[in-house]
Amino acid sequence: MSDQNSVLASSVSAQQVTNKVLRNTYALLGITLIPTVIGALIGMSMNFSFAAQHPFIFAIGAMAVLYGLFAAITANRNSSVGVVLLLGLTFLLGLMLGPILQHALHLRNGGQIVGLAAGGTGIIFLTLAGIATTTKKDFSFMGKFLMVGIILLIVASLANIFLQIPAMTLAMSAVGVILFSGFILYDVSRIVNGGETNYIMATLSLYMSIYNLFTSLLQLLMGLLGGNND
Repeated sequence: MSDQNSVLASSVSAQQVTNKVLRNTYALLGITLIPTVIGALIGMSMNFSFAAQHPFIFAIGAMAVLYGLFAAITANRNSSVGVVLLLGLTFLLGLMLGPILQHALHLRNGGQIVGLAAGGTGIIFLTLAGIATTTKKDFSFMGKFLMVGIILLIVASLANIFLQIPAMTLAMSAVGVILFSGFILYDVSRIVNGGETNYIMATLSLYMSIYNLFTSLLQLLMGLLGGNND
């Protein structure tokens, strides 16, 4: 009987930890939107001519800076420094939305497209997070497939900097929407099933999935619905 009580207490304790991580993750995720929006507003007024003239160098440099910040956040994941670094990362990623938002908002229906991308991202996130939370199904089996997919997508994106094939850009955007939707399901599932117990790392993973889903959806909508420039 005492063994059963011990198992029950352990199960309740584990569930409490999981619920706390999930609450803290969603709270921090909400906070990350603030520096992202501020960064995006600043980015929309910046001159990204260097990025346009040297897209490959800009892409490699940006990836180096981002992965450096990822490593720093991981190293400080158990302290408040990790939160500060995460907010700094989200501000930087907001700045990097500048070029695509500038391009989108110069389209005749650009405001509508950005709104659709943001709304679509929110609906997809809430739906998939709800599925992962309520069903509590373990989607960890998706991990390897998603990692292979992201590597192939990065390689294809770098190649298309030189190739500049519109159809390829559209196809990669569609694949990105599917891929990062899968990552949201995978990320929330890991938290719900106790695979991720650090809310800073959980927030980082979810934020990157949502951010990339938004940019992929925005590029896809621009390709499908984009009208003439103003």
